[in-house]
Amino acid sequence: MKSAKWLLALLMAASASALAAPDSCERVKSEIEQKIINNGVPESGFTLDIVPNDQADKAGSQVVGHCANDTFKILYTRTIDAQ
Repeated sequence: MKSAKWLLALLMAASASALAAPDSCERVKSEIEQKIINNGVPESGFTLDIVPNDQADKAGSQVVGHCANDTFKILYTRTIDAQ
């Protein structure tokens, strides 16, 4: 019976980290976005996209971060409006 409780606790802890991954990505994206804006790039001058690792080779984009235990990448793309 005790082992079943420990197993349940372990499964709940593992699922909690999996559920927190999207929130983690949004937080990291927000921090990167703020750093770029603080460096003088206008907010309309770029986009940041969260993509799975296998889609991180988008033309014209640069990987500027990763999240969710390195299963997602954050891509920076300069927009046409950029000065």
